This record gives sequence, C-alpha cells and structure tokens, in this order.
Amino acid sequence: RWIGWARRCRIPAFVELQRRIVKHKASILAAIEHGLSNGRIESVNTKIRLITRVAFGFKSPEALIALAMLNLGGHRPVLPGRK
Repeated sequence: RWIGWARRCRIPAFVELQRRIVKHKASILAAIEHGLSNGRIESVNTKIRLITRVAFGFKSPEALIALAMLNLGGHRPVLPGRK
C-alpha cells in the first residue's frame, strides 16, 4: 500500500525512495530473511585479510583455511589446561 501511495505522492524524496525499494526488493527481503547485511560481510572480509597477513609464513593454503575456520566458524575447542 505504501509503495502505491509513494508512487502517486508529490514529494520527490518519497517517489525516489519507492523506486529504490522496488528496484532492490529482492535484496532487501533476502537481507531480512537471512539476517545478513553488507556490514557483516565486510567485517568477515576484513577479518580474513588480517588472518591472511598472519598466515604468510604457512607452507600450505590448507593451514590458512583452517585458521580462518577456527576464528570465524564459531567452533571453539577447549584448549589444554583451560576450563
């Protein structure tokens, strides 16, 4: 209903907003459904870049992938001697 109202509105800002909402409707719904936003994705990308800098001395890319999965995968194994 709001889109229809905004389409007929005489306020240019509302008209432009409804155009953008209609144009990006699929992306907006996907972000709401999956709880992802550009900010979260950029945060993960930045963390991966930092992990890559730390991993320059590693001999294989599998070690970098394992380190990224440990840091970003949500699995926190219990370390020896810690509770």
